[in-house]
Amino acid sequence: MTLTAALLDPILASTPARPLITFYDDATGERIELSGVTTANWAAKTANMLRDECDVETGTTVAVMLPAHWQTAAVLLGAWWCGAHVVAEPADAEWVLCDADRVDLALTAAPAGGVVALSLDAFGRGVSGLPDGVIDYATEVRRHGDDFVPWEPVPDTASALGDLSIADTLAAARRRAGELDIAPTDRVLSMAEWSSVDGLVDGLLSVLAVGASLVQCRNPDMGKVISRAAAEKCTRRL
Repeated sequence: MTLTAALLDPILASTPARPLITFYDDATGERIELSGVTTANWAAKTANMLRDECDVETGTTVAVMLPAHWQTAAVLLGAWWCGAHVVAEPADAEWVLCDADRVDLALTAAPAGGVVALSLDAFGRGVSGLPDGVIDYATEVRRHGDDFVPWEPVPDTASALGDLSIADTLAAARRRAGELDIAPTDRVLSMAEWSSVDGLVDGLLSVLAVGASLVQCRNPDMGKVISRAAAEKCTRRL
């Protein structure tokens, strides 16, 4: 079973319509809410794009140079659905997915596969003026289907995140959920970054692993934290 299936299948079977990821960006005023079904649809579109356009398969190394964002969750879940191995360094990756500000850095790493750029725009606008050969995520992903089925089984011993296998990553996420006292009924307010393995496990995977709900804040206005927690009915804070 892929890491994405292990994380999303229980959610889709029990609470598919419940808000799974609610995203705020206080710098832009953006608020986007994704249910379990919508999250799975975006992950499937991404997985189909990565497989069909980028030949990502089990063991393909992928670097994700993106902030804690709902589209980053879709990218990670899509990559893991293909069986990809998410690594920290672009120099170690066959494909790099990055925001517009880091395209030059990604190209400097000269990944064997290529670079996919994300605008992270709330209205789905792409990145203008991209160098030749760089794929615009917003343009390409919308062409792909909302369902994804791997072409072959992915063993849980396959590498998933840094030095961790699929089984290890899932176990770490469940362990951290217990240590952070996150329960399936919780709604977790988080301002954590996902730029490290530990940050990603704590800030995203621990929440998904137990089927809780995440309210993720980017560029947080600290003056809004208390009122937002109340408005979103948050029961935990990271």
